Amino acid sequence: MVCPCGLLTRREEPGLSPVPLKSISVTLSICEFVAGVSATLNYENEENAPLEAFFVFPMDEDSAVYSFEALVDGKKIVAELQEKMKAHANYEEAISQGNQAFLLEEDKDSRDIFSCNVGNLPPGSKAALTLKYVQELALEADGALRYVLPAILNPRYQLSKRPEDGCLKMKIPVVSSENLPYTLSMVATISSQHGIERIQSNCPLSPLEYLGDKTSAQISLADGHKFDRDVELLIYYSEVHAPSVAVEMGEPTAKPDCLMGHPSAMVSFYPDIPEAQPPITCREFVFVMDCSGSMQCPINNQDKSQPRIEAAKETLILLLKSLPVGCYFNIYRFGSTFEAFFQNSAQYTQHTMEEALKKVTLMEADLGGTEILAPLKSIYRGPSIPGYPLQLFVFTDGEVDNTFSVIKEVKSNALKHRCFSFGIGEGASTSLIKGIARAAAGMAEFITGKERMQLKVLRALKRSLQPVVEDISVRWELPPGLSAQMLSPEQTVIFRGQRLIIYAQLTGMMPPAEATGEVCLKYTLQSKNFENKVTFSLQPKFDTNLTIHRLAAKSFLQTKDMGYGETPANDKKDVLKVSLECGVISSHTAFIAINKDLEKPVQGPMVQRDIPRPMLFYSSAVFSPAVGFDSGVDPNRGPRSKARSPKVASPQKRRVWSSAMRTSVESHRTVSEDNNLVQLISLQKADGSWDLNEGLAKILGMSVEDILAALPAKGVDSSGWATVLAVIWLHDNYKDLKCEWELLERKAVTWIHIHAGSAQHVLIEAATALLKSSVDPAVFSP
Repeated sequence: MVCPCGLLTRREEPGLSPVPLKSISVTLSICEFVAGVSATLNYENEENAPLEAFFVFPMDEDSAVYSFEALVDGKKIVAELQEKMKAHANYEEAISQGNQAFLLEEDKDSRDIFSCNVGNLPPGSKAALTLKYVQELALEADGALRYVLPAILNPRYQLSKRPEDGCLKMKIPVVSSENLPYTLSMVATISSQHGIERIQSNCPLSPLEYLGDKTSAQISLADGHKFDRDVELLIYYSEVHAPSVAVEMGEPTAKPDCLMGHPSAMVSFYPDIPEAQPPITCREFVFVMDCSGSMQCPINNQDKSQPRIEAAKETLILLLKSLPVGCYFNIYRFGSTFEAFFQNSAQYTQHTMEEALKKVTLMEADLGGTEILAPLKSIYRGPSIPGYPLQLFVFTDGEVDNTFSVIKEVKSNALKHRCFSFGIGEGASTSLIKGIARAAAGMAEFITGKERMQLKVLRALKRSLQPVVEDISVRWELPPGLSAQMLSPEQTVIFRGQRLIIYAQLTGMMPPAEATGEVCLKYTLQSKNFENKVTFSLQPKFDTNLTIHRLAAKSFLQTKDMGYGETPANDKKDVLKVSLECGVISSHTAFIAINKDLEKPVQGPMVQRDIPRPMLFYSSAVFSPAVGFDSGVDPNRGPRSKARSPKVASPQKRRVWSSAMRTSVESHRTVSEDNNLVQLISLQKADGSWDLNEGLAKILGMSVEDILAALPAKGVDSSGWATVLAVIWLHDNYKDLKCEWELLERKAVTWIHIHAGSAQHVLIEAATALLKSSVDPAVFSP
């Protein structure tokens, strides 16, 4: 179930017409890897009574919201950022006196949801509510910059012991997406000095229009968006990995001792970290899998795609086959309750791998709600294994209402582990997924649309097997009288292929326009020292929106602000200071706007109205209350006050994973075409080898007798022959998915070198001939 942004009521008023949200218009400006967004929501009160309404707006948790204003009947009312309780009191006082008032704040439970009270909207009035924010764009593995305009807001699972005072625990009418009374439009302008190659989207766009040369372009969202998915743009520049430094002028009227009063620098590094060979194997891997009811939803909402739980099971099996020999591992599944496959992490052997695989194939989305805090606490309480650092992999659709408590728990155990988090499906909480990864020096990934979960998860596994980069430091070379004060938190980890962004404040006497500075990133990897340097102009540029200053403030707030009820007192003081000085909203501040210029107070009691949310195609067909769907909101009865008890599927209804692969992929073949890749991976042993049996022979399209007859040398172990054949078959048939089976292939090649000995060259030549393959024998190089 999903909830879009819109005006929502606090209580039900049967028999009255809803307040129509007419349209949502978004203006997007992307320069290099920073986005500036202005979103306007247009409403009209067509009734005879004044309204108090509730506005819910989802956005990425990296967004720095710095402006909020209302245009009511042609009059602009600009909001002021205040301490939250003060803003609430001012709002209530204004409403009681008949003034129009507007209140914008973060949801108390999550950084990626905003709520806005619109008070005393008179009959016949039109209101346009505009908020502005800036954010860094994520860098994808293929070099694309990813911008997401959130259009879906999944209800957070309501814990039974928590009060129902969040903005998502409300009765909201549900209609089909075709019947929504409002529209979405978006115009985007993209610019880069390196040139724009192409722009891709999960939604229909107008043709890309270049403005002059290829350094600037414009696109727009096609009409008819149905609020069934977030709007995602993938932007490809001709050059994306060039280090850069941008210096922005401070605000002339700001106090000298505040962040806004001095120039700020934004440094972007792309460290060229070499890949370790062989990778480190001494690791403890714990995989935490969401098995709540909502995991039965499809990954994307555009077609009948694979359910999230099935994609997760396929990925778990691939992970189990890709783990290195000698590591330790465990798997937790959680919902309203949780359970571990092993009492403590087990050593990775053929026996423990087979035991885990049997349990994975029987997993279902049958554990009710989404309560992730309990399993995390259990993992952290468990015994650590000396010499085997913990690598935690968390898979969830991110629908919880205690986000800050979860992040705080992960952060308090950050020295014990690294956390790699994966948000599955549309509307996963960016606050939760990014927050826990940031707290434990890991990486966050989101799997939406037609992306393959396996690709992103295996990339994270490769990163977890790399040695830790140590002694990270940043050194500035600046003219005398000028110094740099770091605003970003101390960097403790850098991954291969990762972009590193650093913010700093420049204080002192700014030199002449022609002066330059240098910043150097230093780090150590496997006892070797590395440096990345970039020289830059010290002439600051003017930006009306103070984009770099706002992003620097947001970077600071993300490390200190742990929610309204969770932030320590000392950090709260710093959060309030930076938030108010920089005009960037936090969990402790709110925007308040009051229109005191009305000729007379608004008369009459206020009423409330609902703007309906869309019901996606699977909402009624797949998830009735009887199957334990954990949204926290029943489409007909409103929110539940208690957690739903886990509903465990009977063994007869449990589907075996190998028969349920239905992955929809646009650019690759689907694994379900013949399921041979899944079957081949399932047959591999923990040590990396394959046995020669009927299962392998069927995949190869031969009989066991024919394969044995082609064995080139007597006395050679048939497993060596089978393993060479399997590796060649992988290259011949699924080369486009190599990034997913690369780690298990490494295990196989290592096993061949150890066990095939001098016969390996003969085996490779014979296998190539038998399979009529053109694979380069170099793939078997150590």
